Amino acid sequence: MRRLPMGRLLAGVVLAGTLGAPLAMAQGYPPLPPPRYERIPPPPGGAYTWRPGYWNWAGGRYVWIPGGYIVRRSGYHSWVPGHWAHAPDGRPVWRPAHWR
Repeated sequence: MRRLPMGRLLAGVVLAGTLGAPLAMAQGYPPLPPPRYERIPPPPGGAYTWRPGYWNWAGGRYVWIPGGYIVRRSGYHSWVPGHWAHAPDGRPVWRPAHWR
């Protein structure tokens, strides 16, 4: 099983957290809360990869979606976690996670 180096994973989580605050405030959303620490348990098998937790905007507030293991899709090499980004009009949008 291929796993992301922890430094890259943490950098992505920190980047997502730091981008979320200015994006959200520009559009009237509250700042994105800091990422939660998640202890990553051993995988249930070699065909699994970790999907980190993330903040989701639902019901007028941020809700934490916990991480968990997912089955690796055949023919794909890496998992790209979901993240907050700018839409062309400047509003914050969630870019869903996907396989690459």
